[in-house]
Amino acid sequence: MPETDATPARGRVGVLLPRDLPVPDVLPYARRAEELGFDQVWVVEDLGWRGGLAQAGPVLASTASITVGIGIMPAGARNVCFAAMELATLAQLYPGRLITGIGHGMPDWMRQAGAWPASPLTLIKEYTTALRLLMRGEPGPAGGRYVRCEGVVLTETPDIVPPVILGVRGPKSQAAAGEVADGLLLAEPAAPAYIAASRRHLGSARDPSGLEVVTYDAAAVDDDADAALARVRDGLGTVGEPDWAAHIDPLPFATQLREHRAACADARQFARTMPAAWVRQLSIVGTPSQAHEAITARHAAGATSVVLAPTGPDALTSLASLARALAPRP
Repeated sequence: MPETDATPARGRVGVLLPRDLPVPDVLPYARRAEELGFDQVWVVEDLGWRGGLAQAGPVLASTASITVGIGIMPAGARNVCFAAMELATLAQLYPGRLITGIGHGMPDWMRQAGAWPASPLTLIKEYTTALRLLMRGEPGPAGGRYVRCEGVVLTETPDIVPPVILGVRGPKSQAAAGEVADGLLLAEPAAPAYIAASRRHLGSARDPSGLEVVTYDAAAVDDDADAALARVRDGLGTVGEPDWAAHIDPLPFATQLREHRAACADARQFARTMPAAWVRQLSIVGTPSQAHEAITARHAAGATSVVLAPTGPDALTSLASLARALAPRP
């Protein structure tokens, strides 16, 4: 029986590989993240951009030890048997260096692709259960409403099975992560109050202490704190939209934030005029010491990995600035 990499690593810091990073910069970005001391690099799979598996393979091959996360693969996008084969192969080739994020996908995108189910919650629970069984070399479960792989067995399985975490927002979906997955991936913004609330949803199913909680946040670090604040605002334009309600509801200024968004003509104006105190809660921002404090607060709230999403025009240059917020390595 293969080993399951089920014990989450605490206090990790990763960096997001931007979905719009120019192709020639993708592998240099990943290598630079490793050189700078980041523990993880996460690749993005958004409809119309780049595939998560197609990015993860070359990133793993071009680096030596950094963990690579895929955030996220929509459950409706791939047959679970073939997804398990792809992930198991990567995990065989690069043992202990892969984390798989699975999600519903954005509803509009998935409807465009003809892959939005009548019950997204049923699909993701069936899919995650089957995916984890298959990667462990166990037979696929009995046929469900959406996932049918009964009796399928992978002959090539990894010695270390990669964690499967769910990139989901709603309380029911987060509770499902506690039931069938190895943890959660929380999209940006992931303020400490949102992390704590999400962990409580995990705990409604079983003890959440052994689960991964990976968080994303827009990030900007500069010796000039005001310059960092100005730069990070461009990464916060969407947080006032309805789809982000779950992220905002646990915050003490949730009502004021909604009122502010309603008073603004568009998302850009909303982000540019948001009070600085809110920006600091909703991002990793400021001087290196301020940004480090924000990372520490997220770990204290229950994040096992805090992933920084660089803001600004030059992601490669931003990496070195973000690395200044890392705790000193022994």
